[in-house]
Amino acid sequence: MTSSARSVVVGVAAAVVAGLCAAAQSRVNGTLAQEVGSGFAAAVVSFGSGLLVLGLALACWPAARAAVGRVAAALRARRLRWWEVLGGAAGGFYVAAQGLTVGTLGVALFMVAVVAGQSVSSLLVDRLGIAPGGVRLVTLGRALGPVLAVVAVGIAVSGSLDQVDRLWIAVVPFLAGAGQAWQQAVNGRVRSAAETTSSSPFAGVAAATFGNFLVGTVVLLVALGVSVLVVGAPTGSLPTDLPLDLVLYAGGLLGICFIAIQAAVVHRIGVLLLGLGMIAGQIVGALVLDAVVPDAAAPGAAMYAGAALTLVAVVVPLVEARLLGRR
Repeated sequence: MTSSARSVVVGVAAAVVAGLCAAAQSRVNGTLAQEVGSGFAAAVVSFGSGLLVLGLALACWPAARAAVGRVAAALRARRLRWWEVLGGAAGGFYVAAQGLTVGTLGVALFMVAVVAGQSVSSLLVDRLGIAPGGVRLVTLGRALGPVLAVVAVGIAVSGSLDQVDRLWIAVVPFLAGAGQAWQQAVNGRVRSAAETTSSSPFAGVAAATFGNFLVGTVVLLVALGVSVLVVGAPTGSLPTDLPLDLVLYAGGLLGICFIAIQAAVVHRIGVLLLGLGMIAGQIVGALVLDAVVPDAAAPGAAMYAGAALTLVAVVVPLVEARLLGRR
């Protein structure tokens, strides 16, 4: 196996781990939203705690602070466009979608709805060259992967066709998934702007992740304020039964993990392979969570069949890349 092929395999494996973190975050934030009585409030807690952790890390890490400074300088010099630092807005919407819909849909159905938006959007983002790796052409394998992923979603939700309300709610994670591909691409651009030839790549990843959480937290605070004005203040309260409920505050740390992985590997494997790898991790993690710790309706045979086809969708472009020697 060539070093290029190994790089792709390692990158995709990292993306799968990121997907597992995303699935766990969905369950955590969905449960937290039920406790506090607001999906937006739960999202603010998740993003806000992640921002706090990252702020403390930057305070102790001069190289990361310098990387953030280089991002600001790139913005001033217009080497980095303003919209390229707004990936956190899509991240905030994704986390808010977790709190708003996971309690009703369950983690598995939430994730398969995300798949449809994320897989197709990833193909488009790669073709437009928005990610730092440049344009990646639409080949047969790269096109077939997203098609299979969408078919898998159809199979997975076929057992819920009689639950119209659920299918309408699934539009929210579908849109959140579509935003994920764009977020991954622009976070990769921020990381590139934060690095120099002599700087640590981890400092660039930290800078991109910090910017993501900063923007996401601001957007979510505004959304929470609007929600309070329109529907009133949250009716629940923050969990205080520690340490049992401590896991409900882990959403921020889980978010740091999968956003940092995205920023670290997107320039190596592209948005499509990153998205498909994350999808595999999300689907597997979601099925395990819904089966072991049931929340909404337990996954049925159609859900498992759809999840299996999703994994095939991830493998197809990887096999093509290996056979053709492409990245």
